[in-house]
Amino acid sequence: MGAEQGLTSHDAGPDTVTRAADRFADDPAFAVHEDGKLVVRPTRPITSIDDLALTYTPGVARVSSAIATDPGLARRYTWAPRVVAVVSDGTAVLGLGDIGPAASLPVMEGKACLFAEFAGLSAVPVVLSTTDTDTIVETVAAIAPSFGGINLEDISAPRCFEIEARLRERLDIPVMHDDQHGTAIVVLAALRNAARVTGRELSDLRVVIAGAGAAGIATTKILLEAGVGEIAVADSRGVLHGGRDGLTPVKQWVVEHTNASGFAGTMIDALRGADVYVGLSGGSVPESAIASMADGAFVFSLANPTPEVDPEMAARHAAVVATGRSDLPNQINNVLAFPGVFRGAIDAGATAITEGMKLAAATAIADVVGDEVRPDYVVPSPLDRRVATAVAHAVAAEWHRTT
Repeated sequence: MGAEQGLTSHDAGPDTVTRAADRFADDPAFAVHEDGKLVVRPTRPITSIDDLALTYTPGVARVSSAIATDPGLARRYTWAPRVVAVVSDGTAVLGLGDIGPAASLPVMEGKACLFAEFAGLSAVPVVLSTTDTDTIVETVAAIAPSFGGINLEDISAPRCFEIEARLRERLDIPVMHDDQHGTAIVVLAALRNAARVTGRELSDLRVVIAGAGAAGIATTKILLEAGVGEIAVADSRGVLHGGRDGLTPVKQWVVEHTNASGFAGTMIDALRGADVYVGLSGGSVPESAIASMADGAFVFSLANPTPEVDPEMAARHAAVVATGRSDLPNQINNVLAFPGVFRGAIDAGATAITEGMKLAAATAIADVVGDEVRPDYVVPSPLDRRVATAVAHAVAAEWHRTT
């Protein structure tokens, strides 16, 4: 914003800031975010000289010396193992796109609130004023000793793939890019229960994924791991296939692991006879394309705030409809996944978040629905307090099972 708007001018005084704030007085979201949504508070009061001497010097020196001798003691005597860094460069924020680090900070604060609310974990937003891959990797690696996990957030593709991969290789704490794997985990959970509703197996399904960005690639990978029968992935140029040129390494991987028939048409063409549509790209899909899908199809239309497929229209043709919206049934919401995934990984002392842990998380989310499963209830509510606990237990158990 320019200085004429009164928000970024270096000489903006209190009156200017007040006038700017008055513009948002009628919007309740701004009241919730005023002065930020986070504070840091000590776990113990300091009300005496003894308290001060134990909390800080000289008592703290004994603790620091012990950790220097035995670094493993940091897990018990510092906050680091119970704190997640929520890291973003502000390049792919919600549906807003590349809005920069400062504008992304309210989102990262919100993510930290969700960690606290649903998993009992503290989280610290860290927004970076760089989009350079090497700089981001080096910066996050340098601050990692202060944290027990790294949640990468709203970093644009394809950089997000390399950043996550390099940090996972370099760090001995859990690292996860939630835009990829949180979405993928919940999509798989919903798909498992949708298949239950209609009496099918995952191996019977032909899936079309619209979108080859962060969420689309991760969803493709987890569905393959789960045994989905056939997958076609489409970007803006159509379905990814071996005859395409100019493919990124990630899209080349997709070509090598999906679309066994070599179909080279459009996403709309691919929907003909398909069992599942997963929309992760925005845009719109005509009713004729949804009507051409197989009987008993599933439509997961996840763009926000406007789904790619109108939900009322989809319901005329599909057995199960899911969206990313909180005001409609079957919301595919990442909050069902990431709090419990990190809580379970941290509780288990895990050094990574494995593919098996993601699959376990998806199964745990689906199992919370249990015998109540029905077409309009294939995933739990984001406010269901059972979810994070179930996911955490499943993730921790999977880590212990495989290590």
